[in-house]
Order: sequence, then structure tokens, then C-alpha cells
Amino acid sequence: MVLSRFWLVIFISSITFIVFSLFSGDNYTIDHLLNGKKDDPILVAEKYLEQVPAFVKDSITKAPDQTMVINSDTTYVYTNKTVKIYSGVQKSDGLLATCKSTLVDLILPLIAYLAFFCGLMELLIISGASGKLAQILSPVFVKVFPSVPENHPSISYMTLNFAANFLGLDSAATPFGLKAMESLQELNPEKDKASDAQIMFMCLHASGLTLIATSIIGYRAAANASNPADVMLPCIITSFIGTIAAFLIVGIKQKINFKSASLVVSLMVLIAAIIGLLFYVNQLDLIGKNYFTSNLSALILIAIIAFTLVFSFVKEKKFTEANTTVFESFVVGANNGIKTGVVIFPYVLAMLVAISLFRNSGLFEIISNWIAFIFSNMGVNKEITDALPVAMLRPFSSAGSRGFLIDSMNTFGADSLTGRLSSIFQCSAESTFYVIAVYFGSVNIKNTRYALGTMLLVDVICVITAIFVASWFF
Repeated sequence: MVLSRFWLVIFISSITFIVFSLFSGDNYTIDHLLNGKKDDPILVAEKYLEQVPAFVKDSITKAPDQTMVINSDTTYVYTNKTVKIYSGVQKSDGLLATCKSTLVDLILPLIAYLAFFCGLMELLIISGASGKLAQILSPVFVKVFPSVPENHPSISYMTLNFAANFLGLDSAATPFGLKAMESLQELNPEKDKASDAQIMFMCLHASGLTLIATSIIGYRAAANASNPADVMLPCIITSFIGTIAAFLIVGIKQKINFKSASLVVSLMVLIAAIIGLLFYVNQLDLIGKNYFTSNLSALILIAIIAFTLVFSFVKEKKFTEANTTVFESFVVGANNGIKTGVVIFPYVLAMLVAISLFRNSGLFEIISNWIAFIFSNMGVNKEITDALPVAMLRPFSSAGSRGFLIDSMNTFGADSLTGRLSSIFQCSAESTFYVIAVYFGSVNIKNTRYALGTMLLVDVICVITAIFVASWFF
């Protein structure tokens, strides 16, 4: 219900603002909101040749392409007896373009990832590997997820999802996570209402605990950062605090026993592993850090694939007992992955179209500017307020916030506080609305209960933490 109302508010407020802007003269045309592409110039006026300034008229008629650019921002184009004036660029794809890109650039690749990794998951299930993993981790998971029985398959799926997120393996994390939601849905007594276990899993997943921020390091390297990996430790600290916050908030709501010995031991082991790895990475030189961070995640993914195939070969007898083969089982799992991708498409489309309209309407920019203005008047460092657009857009769109990240590094420098803080914002949380649409949509859950509110609260905690951590480190 909360998600539905929020979606309606975004849509209706954006449309209202667009209509108001058109009739007040702030917008010359709204065609770009429907058909425009990201970074396309925006048409702001159209005049007859005699109506433009004399110097523009002279220059434009003499130019071979009858085009004139002023201050690299405003462009005059003489065509069909009129001069079209363009200024600024479009923030994201228009509504119709978003419909197309959602299918072509997002859902189709996602379906391919789902098909492959769901095929592997089927092998893990039939070979018994997932059951063994669930058996090992049950003592911890039954404390965090009291409604999940010991050795339940969802435990292994959630473990693989957390591990993939931890290592920055986004393409693998989503299929494992969707399989976890599907498995938890089998235990859910109210099929259209999120269960406690599903909410806990979603909030832990969305908190975005990441050890290897490979993509962020790549963006910083492309922006000529002196040490692209210098934000790695701040990213880990911020995302770890976000994960702990998510666990505590949901745990208090669900009355989890925080004094459990297995929980305390598991948390200490996790902290020790993070600290140990950080000490190792910290003693590497720049080339060593780049080499390590760029290869660790890929090697682990290859190891998971290799283990699955080898273990399936060793346990081939189990496939024979199930009247199937390793290859046929992979195909069955891949087919289920394709079906899941088709199911979540409408949910993702609905959310991304609303976000597209919200950004292109100009409403998001106004809200963002006002928040930055308020923070600046509170005495907050301007370098921090300049990075806030990344934090504000991150829950809505990973691609949109990534655009702000790259722009902030190009504008202020990759080694500035703004550039580094923007990097931490980008890697310390998930795209909340996209994630909630994909995961709950995959199992047709309509009532997400307190999941959205908790995930947004964790986003705020990550933003505040990132500011303190970045100020401390840099």
C-alpha cells in the first residue's frame, strides 16, 4: 500500500508540475518528456530569423551547418525558416524511451543473467550442495529468520545473495536473491503480504554491504583519481553500519533475540574477516590494489560456477535418481529464470517510468536544490552539499546517481571531498525502489508492510554515516 501510494504521488505530482510549467511558460515544449533521450539538448524556444540578435543571425546564416553555439550551453539551429534554441540537456530518457530501454537494456540482460544463474541454482538443489550449505548455516539463520525452518533451501539462496553482494557481483546477486524470495514465499501464509522473513532479507540485501566496490574504483580510475581505491575502506564502513542498522531496526520490530551466542560469534567472524582483508589490501601498492580488487570478485564467481559443475558431476547419481541429467536440470532452471524475468518486467517498468517523469519534470532538481540550500544554511560544508544529488537519487535510480557521480568527479575532481563522498554514496546503498519492485514483484506481493519505510531509513543512515566517514578520512 505504501509503495503504491508513493508511486502515485510521484506520477501525479510530476504531471501536475509539467502542466503548470508548460502553461506558465517555464517549458516551451513537453515532447522531450515523452520521446527525448538522456543528454539530448532541450528545446527552450523557437523564433523567426529576424527575431534573434543580429550577431546570431549573421553567424548562423554564414555557418556551413547553420548552427551556432554560445557558452557551450545554448545552441541556435536555423532550419525550416525558423531558429530553434536549445539549452541544457535532458536528465534521463523520456517516458516512451524509458519503456524501450527498460526492456532492451535492463530486462533482457537481466533475463539472461537469471537464466544462467537459475540454471546453476537448479544444479545446486538437485546435487544436494544447497542443502549442505543450509545445514551448515542454519544455527545462525534460524536466529535471524525465526520463521524459517532449519535446513530450509532459502538459507542457501540468501547466503549466496549476500556473498554476491559482498563481493560486488551484481549479475549473480539478483538471481540468487529472487530465488530466495521465491523460496521464502513458499513459507508465507499470506501470499500477497510480505512475511517477516522476506522483510528482513530485503532490508539486509538493500543495505548494500559491499567489500569490493569494483565499479566505483573503475569510475574513479577513469576520472584520473590519484588512488582510485582510496574510498574502499570508507565504502565498507558505511555499508557495514547500514547493514547493522537494518538488522537492528527490523530485528527490534520482529523481536529478534540479539543475545544469541551464534549471532554474536557470526558477527565477530564477519568483522574479523573484513578487518583482515582490509589490512591485506592496505599494505598493497596502487597497482596491487587495482589488480586485487578487479580480479577477486571475478575469480570467486568463476570458483562458484566451477564448484557447482564439478559437484554436480560427482553427484551425478542424484540426477539419475531424479530422472534427469545435469544438462537437462540446468535447462529447467534457466527456463524458470526466464519466467521470473517476464513476471518482474511490469513492476520494474512501472517504477522506472515514474522515476523518469519525476526527473525530467524538473521537480526532483527543485527538491534537490532546496535540500542543498537548507544544508548550506545550516553551515554544512559546500563540498558535502555538492555531493547530495548522488545520495538523493541513489534510492530511485542507480544509473541516474551514477551520472551525477561521474559529473561531480568531472566538475570538482575525483580527489576532491565532493568526488570521494559521491563515490561513497553510490556504493553504500541499493536502488531502493528498483529493488523493492523487482524482489516483491517477482512473487506478486502487494503489501510490503514496513519494508519500504525501513529501507529508506537505512538509506538516510548510510548518507549521514558517509558524510562523517568521508570527513574523517579526507
